[in-house]
Amino acid sequence: MEDLPDALIGEIVKRVSSTSDLSSLSLVSKRLYKIEAESRHTIHIGCSLRPATDAIVSLCSRFHNLLKVDINYSGWTQDHGNQLDNHGLRILSSYCLSLSDITLSFCSYIDDTGLGYLAFCKKLITLRLNSATKITSSGLLAVAVGCKNLSALHLIDCNKISDAFEWLKYLGSDGSLEELKVKNCVGINQYSLLMFGPGWMKLQRFVFEFRNIYSIFEPKDPSYVANCQYRYDFSCENLKQLSLRRIVTVEEIGLRSLLGKCKSLEKLCLHFVLGLTDSDMITLAQNCSNLRSISLQLEPVFCEGPEGRVCRTPLTDESLKALAGCRMLQVVELTMFGCDYAYPEIGFTQEGLMMFFQSCPIRDLVLCGANIFDDEGMKALSSAQFLQTLELMDCVYITDAGMCLFAYSPSLVNLTLRQSDGFSDVGVGEVVRARKLDSLIVEGCSRVSQKAVLGTAKSVRYERYYPGYGKLRRSSLSFGQD
Repeated sequence: MEDLPDALIGEIVKRVSSTSDLSSLSLVSKRLYKIEAESRHTIHIGCSLRPATDAIVSLCSRFHNLLKVDINYSGWTQDHGNQLDNHGLRILSSYCLSLSDITLSFCSYIDDTGLGYLAFCKKLITLRLNSATKITSSGLLAVAVGCKNLSALHLIDCNKISDAFEWLKYLGSDGSLEELKVKNCVGINQYSLLMFGPGWMKLQRFVFEFRNIYSIFEPKDPSYVANCQYRYDFSCENLKQLSLRRIVTVEEIGLRSLLGKCKSLEKLCLHFVLGLTDSDMITLAQNCSNLRSISLQLEPVFCEGPEGRVCRTPLTDESLKALAGCRMLQVVELTMFGCDYAYPEIGFTQEGLMMFFQSCPIRDLVLCGANIFDDEGMKALSSAQFLQTLELMDCVYITDAGMCLFAYSPSLVNLTLRQSDGFSDVGVGEVVRARKLDSLIVEGCSRVSQKAVLGTAKSVRYERYYPGYGKLRRSSLSFGQD
């Protein structure tokens, strides 16, 4: 070890990811202590940092090559002592001039003054603010003006950001933002985001979400003029990932207009978007030839149909026919939420789903709440030659017969079954005998026993109950999670 040059040892140290291991390594010798300090690029700060100001001085003095700092006070109470405050952020920005990635979560002692000190971080690329209760538009403007290289901005539960959106206008006209996530910020509505203007041309990833309920009381677009779309005359041809959740697009266009402009779109999540129609999906399919992943979460709303006003999920087979033309579409989620078994309330038909599954080269499929999908559907699904990963959740009319038919799906390696009581050990047993599965997950399927699934795949997880839809995390489908 003594014969190795410092640069080589530094490269070895960089490959150690555990903070405790790095701390232990630094105690071996003065040489390793110095090398480890120079090689450390990331630190995580939280409730254990006491006293906060003295500790941040010590950390910044030692780790002067920091690139990424994550400050998280989730679970903090008064018993933990004072949090890192504005002065601490000033110290951080003064000592660590190479900082490129900063996350502030639940930092209740930091306000616009503290955030303004980040303007000294001229190399800052990514800023994440999570539950930053004292940050307003003024603080964001200071960062926007001072950090010319900022390319990713995440705002989550930041409810004091409202009214003045000069920061958004500035980032749109003079910034280099490529990723913008706005989640559960009650003061930011979809019409405010239109102030981003020319910034849409540079943006590659965009998320706009509300957590639980539709923001139905948000103000209408003040500049909206019927038959005059000048405010929506912007380009977002570089946008590759788009996620919209719990927004209303009934009377006015708002962010709905993005669906017809994203010619480079590869990944789309539309979750409970009120006002979504078949026309939107047709426009999307006609303009987005690169679409590779789509996640649609739908619930019944009142729609106009041939027989008058009906309550159903908003999209029909017309949308499926349009999406069937997306020849690069490989990852699909179709969730029908809150549809009663006795009254389907689903705009799709089983025939439409079968046509869609057989037309696209789908590799990863999630089908949830499809009470129109039965054994005939499973027979058709078994002929989807590219299908490798399937998740079925709350699909109550699939029986053992359907599972036996699906057992001969040619490419299946990953299977997840949740909250479905139509099939039993018999059907699942037929699948696991016919396929050499890499993973099998069974949760909340009352007629499937643990004995029937243990040892049937390289990785097996069995739970008597399922965790609940809101707690599921599907990495292949969602890019808006933090």
